[in-house]
Amino acid sequence: MTSPVVTVSDRPAPTPSGAHRAAPKLRAARRRHSPGRPRRSVLLTVLTGLVVLYSLVPLLWLVISATKTQEGLSDSFGLWFDGDFALWDNITQTFTYNDGVFTRWLLNTLLYVGLGAGGATFLAVLGGYALAKFDFPGRRGVFAVVIGAVAVPGTALAVPTFLMFSKIGLTDTPWAVIIPSLISPFGLYLMWVFASEAIPTELMEAARIDGAGEVRTFFRVALPLLAPGIVTVLLFTMVATWNNYFLPLIMLKDPDWYPLTLGLNSWNQQAQTAGGEAVFNLVVTGSLITILPLIAAFLLLQKYWQSGLAAGSVKE
Repeated sequence: MTSPVVTVSDRPAPTPSGAHRAAPKLRAARRRHSPGRPRRSVLLTVLTGLVVLYSLVPLLWLVISATKTQEGLSDSFGLWFDGDFALWDNITQTFTYNDGVFTRWLLNTLLYVGLGAGGATFLAVLGGYALAKFDFPGRRGVFAVVIGAVAVPGTALAVPTFLMFSKIGLTDTPWAVIIPSLISPFGLYLMWVFASEAIPTELMEAARIDGAGEVRTFFRVALPLLAPGIVTVLLFTMVATWNNYFLPLIMLKDPDWYPLTLGLNSWNQQAQTAGGEAVFNLVVTGSLITILPLIAAFLLLQKYWQSGLAAGSVKE
């Protein structure tokens, strides 16, 4: 007696009709939420647009207002140009008004930034490197002092600093602005954290084994690795010194030593004095000229800053 032969069809088993409809939807959902295609948020887009407007509208107003005359500032809409394009005349008058004192203020600001911000960055690099790579008694105490100094606002120390500098006779001199600018607790803390991760201890030990001293190890091995952090600290200290207003206000009386912030404010206030001349067009134009070096510095140092922010984000 022969047994029946069972044949298996090569065709796939039928699937429910709902699976055919769900598969495209599943593939579409995976495609929309894949890592290469991040999920879009309408709320986040709107908030980002508001932040962009908040940042760019004042800058747009400044650029447009710098093209107007003194009368055009009050007779025209703030966010649109006046009939008389006076940008080049305003720039010329800004540099020649009151015997060209604006140029003196610009040079003073460059002096304060060069010595103050540059010195603060150098000291922050030295201190951050030492605190990150050397173990010594009192290290935790120094850490507590640095964190505490970061939390103290600069305005709270302005009056004690003035009293101290008046005792040693340094008020109304450039040193009254430069010396306090040399201290940057936030820059020190930032370099401390950055040096702890950016400089491998094994690399320093290899340099010492090869006969390099501590100074040579710092300048030849550690300093190139700290370049992104140095640029970041330099930008922060440069902006803080460039925009410093309160410290020069209480330290300086001689207009020849004013920085740009204090000088432009004196031009702005002279319209409120008896017989004073209103030069708001020069104040606006001078403000535009003041921010141009900061914009140029950020654009020139952007690649170093971005590399510093991305350092350590990828583990090999």
